[in-house]
Parts: sequence; structure tokens; C-alpha cells
Amino acid sequence: MAEKQMQVNLISKPENILKTVYTACRTCYSAKLPIEVYDEAPDNEKMLTLIKRVISSGHFSTIEHIQLSFAISNVSRACTHQLVRHRHMSFSQKSQRYVKEKGEFDYVIPNSIKNNPVLKEKFENFIKETSNLYQEFIEAGIQAEDARSILPNAAASSLVASLNLRELIHLANLRLCTRAQLEIRLMVKAMCEEVIKAEPWLAEYLVPKCERLGYCDEDKSCGRLKTREELLKH
Repeated sequence: MAEKQMQVNLISKPENILKTVYTACRTCYSAKLPIEVYDEAPDNEKMLTLIKRVISSGHFSTIEHIQLSFAISNVSRACTHQLVRHRHMSFSQKSQRYVKEKGEFDYVIPNSIKNNPVLKEKFENFIKETSNLYQEFIEAGIQAEDARSILPNAAASSLVASLNLRELIHLANLRLCTRAQLEIRLMVKAMCEEVIKAEPWLAEYLVPKCERLGYCDEDKSCGRLKTREELLKH
């Protein structure tokens, strides 16, 4: 096969995200029943005013009620190994134990290698050699769960990933940072764009953490914003 293009799709979300979050926020401060709060919800502008105030106060449990599911394809195993380190997420990933690769397996080339013609050619030759050896193992009766041992982190994978809105914001804050590896940064950016298409009001939250903090708290800053130490000097 060959190098594939990443694909990210939002496949499941609540029917009314804004109204659901509003109901969770208002219920905390209202004597009314939650269903009454939901049925009597005001216009979007008024709902957003309350929601933004509650989120800015750190009352994040109100956005945990929103569950989102994504279909993600053609990302490397290196990328998914990073993603599954995030807590409060659910994953169902293509199994290398049960799915046998046929012919040359799909793969992802990091841009730093892709942009170097000489190294790119060596990379692709390695993929072909590995594919041939993998097929040799399979044809010799080696189980896929053992033959997969030689597959590289570049092997493409696919998965369904689900998380609540609070965790998506946390994921975006960390992985949209320029310190994150490019592939996962692009994947999370695509996830955020899918959500923002449906819920534009979330754009201000699905950003690198420096934009929410107002400063950079990384050891090595990209220079986009001043570090906390630089701000404290003034």
C-alpha cells in the first residue's frame, strides 16, 4: 500500500450541547427542577453569558456531560501511543493481533523525513523490506500477533476515540502547543475543527494552553507568549 492522508470525523455528539451545558450550569444555582431549567432556557446569547462565567470560575463539571466521539484514520502508531496516554478517554483501535496486513502496509512519514528526498527514499525502502518480511512470517504460519513485532511506529492505524468536552479542552490545550509532535497536533486540530463547525462558541476554549493562561508555562517556550517568569519580572 502507501502513505495515507489523515482523516478525522466527528461521528457522535449530543443534540443540543449549548442547552445541555446551560442546564447543568443553571441547575447548580436554581431552585427549579433541571427539566424546568432545560425547557425554559433563554436565547443562546443569555445561555452563553452564564456558561462562560461558570467555566471561567473553574466549575468544569458542567461540561463533562457532553460526550463526543471521533472516527480517526491513517494516523501512525506513534501518534496513537501518545493519544492513549490521555485520561478520561475511551478507545477502540484497529488490532494488529487480529487484522493481518496484506501487501505493503499503510504508513505515515513524518514531515521532517518527507522533506529530505534522500532520507525519504531510505524510509520507503525500509517499509518495503519490513512489509516483505512480515508477509514471509505470515505465509510461514506465524500468527499476526507475533508477526506484528516487526511493524514500526510509522504503521498506520485507525480508531474510534470518545471523550467529554472537558477532556477535549484539556487535550487541545496540551496538544495544540507547538511543543507537541506535529502529527498529533494536526490530529487534535482536526478534532477541534470538527467540533467548532458544529459549536462555534467553543473556539475560544479549543486553543493552546498559553492562550488560556496568558503566558507560557513550558520549560522551553516557542516565544509566542512571554513565560511566567518573564511576566513576574515586571
